[in-house]
Amino acid sequence: MTKSPLASHRAAALTGDARVPGDKSISHRALMIGAMAVGETAVSGLLEGEDVLRTAAAMRLLGARVERDEPGRWRIHGCGIGGLKEPDDILDMGNAGTGARLLMGLLATHPFTSVLTGDASLRSRPMQRVMEPLGRIGARFVARSRSRLPLAMTGAATPLPIRYEMPVASAQVKSAILLAGLNTPGDTVVVEPVPSRDHTERMLRGFGVDVQVETAGTGRVITLRGQPEITGRSVTVPGDPSSAAFLAVAAAIVPGSALTLRNVGINPLRYGLFQTLMEMGADITPVNVRDQSGESTADLKVRHGSLTGVDVPAARAPSMIDEYPILAMAAACASGTTRMFGLSELRVKESDRL
Repeated sequence: MTKSPLASHRAAALTGDARVPGDKSISHRALMIGAMAVGETAVSGLLEGEDVLRTAAAMRLLGARVERDEPGRWRIHGCGIGGLKEPDDILDMGNAGTGARLLMGLLATHPFTSVLTGDASLRSRPMQRVMEPLGRIGARFVARSRSRLPLAMTGAATPLPIRYEMPVASAQVKSAILLAGLNTPGDTVVVEPVPSRDHTERMLRGFGVDVQVETAGTGRVITLRGQPEITGRSVTVPGDPSSAAFLAVAAAIVPGSALTLRNVGINPLRYGLFQTLMEMGADITPVNVRDQSGESTADLKVRHGSLTGVDVPAARAPSMIDEYPILAMAAACASGTTRMFGLSELRVKESDRL
């Protein structure tokens, strides 16, 4: 028998400073909303991962001029509300589920036909929950069985504003409806049972769109006034809290760690993982809290703490849906039992994450 070259060693303490890549959710939205504005939108901190690059390529095919100046710094010359053009080719979104669903919202109120596809994983994922409300606005779809990509969609020539009560909270579905509402006369209204991440509402307001948000029971009512005139803006993308989560958990479970994570987005509707870690006993302190393009941002100081298992309520799931796998690592290193509720959406991600 030969010896395995693999070996494990106890990790040394994590100390010092670290920066994480730009937030993927905000990067998608900066490209799309910038493409709907008149004039130039300058974006700094854009995530340059494959998903976001697919969105950039799609916006080019739809008529926007999207240029990269240097790493993380991009310029979008938009077409104006309702100004996208029929693409000459298929819109291939790769593995970008967020990109695909939000793009369907933009296209739903442009009266031409587009074909969307993706990689094998994205082609297996359901699109009905986006198609249903967009169909009420007037878009038409031809898709594979079980509403899967590839699909062809034709946007509404005379889109109708809708009031849509969401059966479950989903930032992607909500955002698709709001983006469709940009080119729809009157008020588009979305009612969500519990708050989901609100990057779309925040960025639209930053571009001058009239977006009103009201609390309703445990959820919210979002109202968007359609067909505004919006002009280009400067957008700074904060560091991705989903990426920061891995380093934060590492520092929380390795004794002696004292790590500062710079420029991390701390939007309350994305902060569920950090809230849960603190409930478990992790020492996490936000410092230098500031606003960047409508998003709360901070440096996070993370120190090791003795973790104890907790119950994570279902209502917190929308604020940390991408972070449950790394939370499971923290739970494995905690004393006692950790229970996580409300995780059904993890079954239909790019893989069955459960």
